[in-house]
Amino acid sequence: MTERLAQLRYDELPPEARPLADDILKVSSAALGGPYNALLRSPEMARRAFDFLDYLRFRTSVNKRLNEFAILIQARISNAQFEWWAHEPIARKAGLSDAVMRDLQQCQRPSSMQEDERQVYDFCIQLSLNHRVSDALWQEAVSSMGEQAVVDLTVLSGTYVMVSMLLNATQVGIPGGGAEPLEVLSPLEIRQRLLA
Repeated sequence: MTERLAQLRYDELPPEARPLADDILKVSSAALGGPYNALLRSPEMARRAFDFLDYLRFRTSVNKRLNEFAILIQARISNAQFEWWAHEPIARKAGLSDAVMRDLQQCQRPSSMQEDERQVYDFCIQLSLNHRVSDALWQEAVSSMGEQAVVDLTVLSGTYVMVSMLLNATQVGIPGGGAEPLEVLSPLEIRQRLLA
């Protein structure tokens, strides 16, 4: 897979985009790569997206382990190789087990989830694959997480659909030509496996 956008270098950026690039470089494990390489081609939109992502990644009311789990769920649903590659080590550091990540990576419902992980999985899978959640699942999530966290989780899920689309559309590869971590599956097969 050939990346569709040449990697921008800091010294190639227009002066008005450099403060944003400086902010990106403070938090990005991929420097100006990954989704930022595409976003920086639209600096005003990139600034707004960065600020939004900053909240969803670092200031959200959702527990970090669960937040990263939700991001990996979106990566798996979307076959988003770079997104999985970038967030797997972050999820591990946040306390998500390798067993849960391996099952999800294989496009299987994780068999060893903790109760809060099961709830996030069910919520994100239902929301992403059915574009809605049942009243019972909504009530369960609100009762255990609170309204703010459920709203934050919902917005995180939708936002990482956008990030996945951006990465896939621009064909962002794994740095250094590394192996892709996900088997590319059709949307129908993903749906069947993850809803099983």
